[in-house]
Amino acid sequence: MLRITGGKVYDPANGIDGEVRDLAIDDHGRFVESVDGGRTIDATGMIVFPGGVDVHTHVAGGAINFARAMTPEDHRRTQAFIRTKSRRSGLGGMAPTTFATGYLYAGMGWTTVNEAAVPVLSARHTHEELADIPIVDKTSLTLMANNEIMLDQLEQGEYERAKQVVAWYLWAAKSYGVKAVNPGGVAAWKWGKDAKQLASPIEGYKKLTPGGIVTQLARICDDLGLPHPIHLHCNNLGAPGNIATTLDTLKHLEGSRAHIAHSQYHAYGGDGWDTMCSETAQLADYFNTHPNITTDAGAVLFGDTVTITADGPWQHLLYKLTGRKWGNLDVENETGCGIVPYTYRPSNLVNAVQWASGLELLLLIQNPWQVFLSTDHPNGGCFWRYPEIIKLLMSADFRKECTRKLPDKIKGKITLPEVDREYTLYEIAVSMSAGPAKALGLSHKGSLGIGCDADVVIYNQDDDPARMFGHPRYVIKGGEVVIEEGDILETPQGREFLVKPARDPDIDAFMRPRFEECYTMSFENYPVEMERIEHAEIRECISHAP
Repeated sequence: MLRITGGKVYDPANGIDGEVRDLAIDDHGRFVESVDGGRTIDATGMIVFPGGVDVHTHVAGGAINFARAMTPEDHRRTQAFIRTKSRRSGLGGMAPTTFATGYLYAGMGWTTVNEAAVPVLSARHTHEELADIPIVDKTSLTLMANNEIMLDQLEQGEYERAKQVVAWYLWAAKSYGVKAVNPGGVAAWKWGKDAKQLASPIEGYKKLTPGGIVTQLARICDDLGLPHPIHLHCNNLGAPGNIATTLDTLKHLEGSRAHIAHSQYHAYGGDGWDTMCSETAQLADYFNTHPNITTDAGAVLFGDTVTITADGPWQHLLYKLTGRKWGNLDVENETGCGIVPYTYRPSNLVNAVQWASGLELLLLIQNPWQVFLSTDHPNGGCFWRYPEIIKLLMSADFRKECTRKLPDKIKGKITLPEVDREYTLYEIAVSMSAGPAKALGLSHKGSLGIGCDADVVIYNQDDDPARMFGHPRYVIKGGEVVIEEGDILETPQGREFLVKPARDPDIDAFMRPRFEECYTMSFENYPVEMERIEHAEIRECISHAP
């Protein structure tokens, strides 16, 4: 049992904005009205938030492992430390080891993370890695927008069958939802092509278009009742002028729930790399009139990182543009992936536009319940740099100071110098916790309400937001104090949340012959066994169909 007294509480899920309140936590790690006995933390003069929720990150699986192997120099030149009396080694690098990931997230007050891209074929090992990430709870999303068996059903007009195929794959992967990356583009990549136009048939298909995949896959997620809507990485990522593709994609989603991944990478104008500019105002205007759509910013920070994405065609282009190391992973029948180390430089026009665009989206989208803090770790920067972004959001003067350092030729390409908005602590609590928890359908997260998981972060009040959010005084996970004054005291194993959507009992008989035509693995050995998921919890599916 635990009591937290006297703290200034920010709990947007319950409309609490800086009120001095006491919190009580029972032996089951849930918030209750009151408790007798146990420890008391006097939080007088401190700031109390729900634990952070990262709606989009890459922390486990084949791609991040490839990145770790490809960039050993990162472990030598970059170290991110957190004090602990019993710390395991391996905390450095742009893609830290699994257990270090848990240390570093918890060290900032984040207690739940969503691994945003998992091929089913590698899901078994991904779950093993997720189990090795301590402290934080996890969800994962299955890559589906280029799955051949599903695409074949959509090509044939068999929507109901396609829906059953998706349900089968989700349970086979033991995942939480659907990730759609460059719909149709990775399937076309097998022919050396891409899919940049939503209305054009995909290479290898006669009728099926990227727009058709987007519309029908979003509907499938709603019809299956998934807690989290389609999590969409749009076509034409990273390219000048791609704002047109993004807005076209959003029109295909009207009437459905949707979450747009790393929207900064989809908000550019211009017709070439030398004319690239920010078009975030157009994208923000759309969000401001469509409350059913959410996004994570995918904000960029200057410096070294490594890019990983299931968008194989884009990563090959990035390799051609930069001449850096490149790795490609094709997953039979399901998806592809590329890895390229990268350095964001303020003197580079494209990089400066990217840096500004992520901040602009966070500031121009009016409702913080629609836009969430992220760097698409590690693509735009490492997640442990979130406090830097929070400072940029909370201080217009600091933003202007950073913007003044950009070359003059870049300032006319961005909107950021004109934006004076400053986030409040309440809005930060929405963007880093309550908002992403709601978007993920995790009603017991991101809230300090009675019955919710007692995930709490307590900060010493500080005029410097980066210092404050980078060094919590206490982090409490499930009612247990896991970090105090920078020391890791406990490393409990977090839970994994799954879904089990309703399936036709005959779907196995349908899948078996098609599976054996497409895969090298046997049908029986493909699904992840439930006993392999440690601390699993199945979340309810409720239909969202209109």
